[in-house]
Amino acid sequence: MTQEYTPKHFKVTFPADRPYVAHVEINRAEKMNSFIEIMWLEMGQLFDRLSEDPNVRAIVLSGSGDKAFTTGLDVKAASQGAVLSAEETPQDAARKATAFRRHIAEFQGCITAVERCEKPVIVAMHGYSFGLAIDLSTAADVRLCSRDVKFSVKEVDIGIAADIGTLSRLPKVVGSFGWVKEVALTARVFGADEALRVGFVNGVYENKQETVSAALGMASLIASKSPVAVQGTKEILNFSRDHSVQDGLRYTGVWNGAALQTKDVAAALLSGIQKRKPTFEKL
Repeated sequence: MTQEYTPKHFKVTFPADRPYVAHVEINRAEKMNSFIEIMWLEMGQLFDRLSEDPNVRAIVLSGSGDKAFTTGLDVKAASQGAVLSAEETPQDAARKATAFRRHIAEFQGCITAVERCEKPVIVAMHGYSFGLAIDLSTAADVRLCSRDVKFSVKEVDIGIAADIGTLSRLPKVVGSFGWVKEVALTARVFGADEALRVGFVNGVYENKQETVSAALGMASLIASKSPVAVQGTKEILNFSRDHSVQDGLRYTGVWNGAALQTKDVAAALLSGIQKRKPTFEKL
């Protein structure tokens, strides 16, 4: 039985025709799926749970409504909070900085929950996809979008440097560091074709429905593979991205020294010989 998930600001479903696939929707369409503080915390907890759920092997992340995947930070709500408030306080500057740093680290951890999730995450973006949308999508494994999407690394327009992941991850996703600097420094809006050209997204679809459908199809294909192999592949790819080739090879050897003992290898090979679809135990 699949666990019950009831976060307030996210909708979690498990399509009956797609075994082992979870579909997570940002569920604040009336506010263009903009994020308030509780949503960050909910999302981190949600992806940590999905990571350990043996009934989940792949995840699709999308936004509810027709207008936006997410417009990012709810600036009005944030401006009334402690971090972005314009009010002066008598607090010592070093102590205030320490509190800010801890606050930022907590929010970074909520986004990193998508990346550290053991299960592959496919993000399906549409409409306005600003600020946090870039942070979230670069923490995911595969990015798809609709043709009407509008992207922006928006943070310089609200007076801050992007601090939740974009500046660290986006340069490793796309092939042009100069392009990353341009869009991050200008906050200009760019569309689906440009995103595809620079390698930010893997595919472009005509509308939101087709984008989500493609994401669910991809997730279903991934979920049909050995979970030992899939989760190991994600782990090793992420490790190798941040380390040298030799470090990556060494880590792969250690990882597979344990993982190759799985029964999934024999099951996959035998199914190929017998020309049938293999089945794999839960992990």
